[in-house]
Amino acid sequence: MSTADYISLDTETTSLKPVEADLVGLSFSTHAGKGWYVPVGHVGAGAEEQLACDLVLYTLRPLLENSVYPKVGQNIKYDALVLRRAGIELAGIVADTMLISYLLHPASRSHGLDSMAAKYLNHQMISYSEVTGSGKKQISFAEVAIDVATRYAAEDADITLQLFQMFWPQLDGELRQLFETVEMPLLSVLIDMEWCGVALDCQKLKAISADFGGKLATLELKIYAAAGGEFNINSPKQLGEVLFNKLGLPHGKKTKTGWSTAVDVLQKLAPEHEIIDLVLEYRSLAKLKSTYSDTLPRLIDPISGRIHTSFNQAVTATGRLSSSDPNLQNIPIRTAAGRAIREAFIPATGHLLLAADYSQIELRVLAHLADEPVLQQSFRNNEDIHRRTASEIFNVFPEMVTDEMRRRAKTINFAVLYGMGAFSLAKELEIGSKEAKQYIESYFARYPQINNFIESCRSQARSELYVTTILGRHCAVPDIKSKNGQIRSYAERNAVNYPVQGSAADIIKVAMINVYRRLQQEDLKTKMVLQVHDELVFDVPRSELEQVKKLVEIEMEQAVALLVPLVVSMGWGTNWCEAH
Repeated sequence: MSTADYISLDTETTSLKPVEADLVGLSFSTHAGKGWYVPVGHVGAGAEEQLACDLVLYTLRPLLENSVYPKVGQNIKYDALVLRRAGIELAGIVADTMLISYLLHPASRSHGLDSMAAKYLNHQMISYSEVTGSGKKQISFAEVAIDVATRYAAEDADITLQLFQMFWPQLDGELRQLFETVEMPLLSVLIDMEWCGVALDCQKLKAISADFGGKLATLELKIYAAAGGEFNINSPKQLGEVLFNKLGLPHGKKTKTGWSTAVDVLQKLAPEHEIIDLVLEYRSLAKLKSTYSDTLPRLIDPISGRIHTSFNQAVTATGRLSSSDPNLQNIPIRTAAGRAIREAFIPATGHLLLAADYSQIELRVLAHLADEPVLQQSFRNNEDIHRRTASEIFNVFPEMVTDEMRRRAKTINFAVLYGMGAFSLAKELEIGSKEAKQYIESYFARYPQINNFIESCRSQARSELYVTTILGRHCAVPDIKSKNGQIRSYAERNAVNYPVQGSAADIIKVAMINVYRRLQQEDLKTKMVLQVHDELVFDVPRSELEQVKKLVEIEMEQAVALLVPLVVSMGWGTNWCEAH
């Protein structure tokens, strides 16, 4: 194996959460069509024939921990974390087939091994349920007979190698550079972030849950009073009956269970009846309670005492990271309830949390990509960009811009960014379509290069079915030629937004890599623990705070050279909310 060009490896374990998973076996492949499986944690018949896990890891350590031997894997971040838990620091990771597929085939719905094997190799893989069963009769992988496990596990390593051998020559130019300088180096950063996790104040969460429970009970009573009787607020069917049959509010689209009560439907109805705002507040609070304040304490690892979210590199259309188990991307910052949840995220004892957030990064990226001189000048002069836009659109001096003018200008700035037309802007500003159209025309008259950029994005999407980011990432827009007008309009908006949002994602990934390297080079104890949208969060010893603040600011603001300055705002405190 040590003489192979590449070693494909995979682990079989006791859990989908890598920081909790024990090894059941390791599989390897060095030549297409061949694979090996080393069982170490099976139980039951035949288990006595396997080697002891400690002996296997001791024997394989020189291979696994030596970067001279190049390794490839499918979602290899998981395997690296599992091996770290077992005492092995996997070195020499050169490729992940999931990430290569994500870059080469951005329109693909799945970058999972089974899906890719069927699509690119015309091979039907043995499914997990075939070897473990399903439902009540499902057994753990440790209970699977070793001969059955061997066929399943060795196939994983073999097919991974075959996909790598197929994909690798296709990955060239900017995509190869993006893979080798951003996506693969980021893997090491994410491995450490997931391993470290973040601390929670369980008592705080318990108090928050109790508070949310009390507020929900009060909202229930108010909703019942407004409805003229009790009903199940969480049932869309019953809610629809109350709103549209009993109260006679105007209804929209129909679903299988009755009239739609989706958030966008209810928001339009808000002026019609007091019950709508109460229901929306109830839903928001109930979701925060069930998703976070009730659930987060149960996700704390008993050994580390921290929660370990998974950061996903191959999920979003734009290259942005997402997180799961738990999803920490959707905790609102603008509501009191969301801020309360953030108060429960705390640093290690004697440390502080430092939050570093890019300021208006998407508008800055737009100014760069569109090469719009007026917008660029505003950012270089550190002006209030929304006030400047208001001044341009409403043709008044900046000091004459009212708060309402600035609010409208801010909405227009982001409406353009997200590819909105006059109809959507009219709804957003609650004005007539004609007035919204005039705003947009005035905007483009003042910022003509942005209009040219929008048209170039749509043109590229129509010809290539994708648009590109600042580092050459392809963001798929497969529906740009759809005959369905609604679907096509949505794709056209994405064609404008994806290059901007995707470039922002590229920038923060580069920043994460550079900050991580500096923390290592300077032998600091500070840990990067969270990445949420345009924000990085660090667990910092108090003695390192000033040094880390300077380091983070430099590396984030110099991550990628733009035609406008990147600006980072920072805060710190004894919890995540206070750090803002």
